Amino acid sequence: MEIRILTVGKIKEKYLIDGISEYAKRLSRYCRLTFCQVADEKTPDRASEAENRQIRETEGERLMKHIREQDYVIALAIDGKMLDSVELSQMIGKLGLNGVSSVAFVIGGSLGLSDKILARADYKLSFSKMTFPHQLMQMILLEQIYRGYRILHHEPYHK
Repeated sequence: MEIRILTVGKIKEKYLIDGISEYAKRLSRYCRLTFCQVADEKTPDRASEAENRQIRETEGERLMKHIREQDYVIALAIDGKMLDSVELSQMIGKLGLNGVSSVAFVIGGSLGLSDKILARADYKLSFSKMTFPHQLMQMILLEQIYRGYRILHHEPYHK
């Protein structure tokens, strides 16, 4: 299975780059992992809701160019469904059994995802009602995907 991570913005912090690289290396034995980063938009201080919506739409259009027809799209959204690690692993396993060969996880920018991306999503996933920096979310997501594959293969992993 191919796992695609589509994100808005570049990661600049070395500790996040190192963590993401570590989980990418660990995941290489379970799946093909690819990354796609699109440019983020500058958000002015005290931006209006209309400006914020336009920023989400612009970033969403950039992301949409990289979502393929065959992708099963999982959008990370605060109003999505919360799963525990076992449930996420079961979801990944069922997708594979049902013939899905590409899963695209989409992480929005600091303002979230556009309505167009959310409408295209096959599933909306939430990690918490709390807000996390989108750069950190990428590493958290990779850790959970890795944990999920360990669970699927009945391999030990720390709790």
